[in-house]
Amino acid sequence: QVQLVESGGGLVQPGGSLRLSCAASGSIASIYNMGWHRQTPGKQRELVATITSGGSSRSADSVKGRFTISRDNTKNTVFLQMNSLKPEDTAVYYCYADPYPGRRYWGQGTQVTVSS
Repeated sequence: QVQLVESGGGLVQPGGSLRLSCAASGSIASIYNMGWHRQTPGKQRELVATITSGGSSRSADSVKGRFTISRDNTKNTVFLQMNSLKPEDTAVYYCYADPYPGRRYWGQGTQVTVSS
């Protein structure tokens, strides 16, 4: 079993920055893949960014150049640095962890609101 605890969400003005963190704990030695999705009311959850244990990452076109995903494998923690935030980035952000391909755990979600 893997537990994920997210932090770092909140209210920020357009153009501002936030840094999300997600720490995984449980009976795990390492995690194959970690990342972030986001969801707004009435819309499907969408991938924001993902990163493997080797450091390979990819992100949605809508956030490229503004968001950066990173991870600390020693702490099983993934980060999402969000810069130049826009109102359309407002959503609940969920982190996930795949201890191995085909098995996924989700965090509880953290609200990010971009508004003046």
